[in-house]
Amino acid sequence: MSRWTGRWIETWDPEDERFWNEGGGRRTALRNLVFSVLSEHIGFSIWSLWSVMVLFMGPEYHVDPAGKFFLVAMPTLVGGVLRVPYTFAVAVFGGRNWTIVSAALLLVPTVTAAVVMHPGVSYGTLMVVAALTGVGGGNFASSMTNINAFYPLREKGWALGLNAGGGNLGVAAIQLVTLLVIATAGAGHPRVVLAVYIPLIVVAAVLSALFMDNLSPVKNDTGAAVDAAKDPHTWIMALLYIGTFGSFIGYSFAFGLVLQNQFGRTPLHAAYLTFIGPLLGSLIRPLGGRLADRFGGGRITLWNFLAMAAATGVVITASVHESLGLFLPGFIALFVLSGLGNGSVYKMIPGIFQKKAEASGLAGEAAAAHARRLSGASMGLIGAVGALGGVGINLAFRESFLNTADGTPAFVTFLGYYAVCFAVTWAVYLRRPARARSAGEQATPTASAAYAEV
Repeated sequence: MSRWTGRWIETWDPEDERFWNEGGGRRTALRNLVFSVLSEHIGFSIWSLWSVMVLFMGPEYHVDPAGKFFLVAMPTLVGGVLRVPYTFAVAVFGGRNWTIVSAALLLVPTVTAAVVMHPGVSYGTLMVVAALTGVGGGNFASSMTNINAFYPLREKGWALGLNAGGGNLGVAAIQLVTLLVIATAGAGHPRVVLAVYIPLIVVAAVLSALFMDNLSPVKNDTGAAVDAAKDPHTWIMALLYIGTFGSFIGYSFAFGLVLQNQFGRTPLHAAYLTFIGPLLGSLIRPLGGRLADRFGGGRITLWNFLAMAAATGVVITASVHESLGLFLPGFIALFVLSGLGNGSVYKMIPGIFQKKAEASGLAGEAAAAHARRLSGASMGLIGAVGALGGVGINLAFRESFLNTADGTPAFVTFLGYYAVCFAVTWAVYLRRPARARSAGEQATPTASAAYAEV
């Protein structure tokens, strides 16, 4: 596809408030945001496809619980890896053009799954088809990179949170569709789910072609990617994003299997419950971005990890005592908190690079341009690593159920990780330097305390 195919906007300056409010900037950005959310939403649904397909896989498929956890981990792995090239595809092809292509690619795993999903299919075939659904995970990176370019720094937390939250809702949506299918047609009709999504994919691609735009000023900068990869904050934020988004996507894929294998729920009973956590976690993500806009992403992220650790403690207690009544509110709280943290962590990324630009002596548009350059490049890396956290979640559950037949050891591991994230957030972004405390002076922009506002 040619670099100059499709609808292109040649000049774009969202930091100019007059352009934003009176020149049509806000209206254009909102239009692109709406259709970006639609495409990303369906992408997340397809990425989550095998978290619901396993609910249709009874004994006749001859796949044990450990095999199912491995099966749902495969899309997470492929999706995480694809997030890096998907990030750069926006500048190569244009945000609109790549949204059309990435939406159309979702037809590959859905049509393939419709062909192979039947008793007697080999486990290797299932693994390959599950891997294909990773293309849905790549959509997130290109969508976030595209919307990041449309919005000014002062509104990125809300816009990115809305974009990601609307996309994340795709997980809950496909689980609700599955509930309706199992409740009405029964657990022997997985193709009905696919029949719902294939036409929706076509609709998303067509609407993206009709209503979205490409931004000419958005260009790939190999140097920016290298600089972002060298910057320690990229990897620190990736560590934190594993704790939030890795938890969200990993728990979304594993929830139904945990309910079936630890608490003996039937596929129908599991389907009644699995959509609740992803639904609430997705809906609250924009609020996490909004709170971060107002109070600082560092502060919101810090207390969010503390709350995630507390919720995990509740889940561990419930797991040990095999109490479904205690497990459900604790696990659903983890979904809500992971969604909130997703919004606050992603808000921090452009803010951190803005602070670093100002600390280096840049100001105004020069600082904003430098921050956009590095934050856009870092988002792809951070999103990819964060998604790979979902692989870790499912592999931890796999080992836990293999060795102890329940998820308690896995949850203990997750508790330890949240404790590490809490400590890192405080030490890097909120801890006030000793010299500033003793002298009573205000922290300089290069001091850790300055990042509390990001």
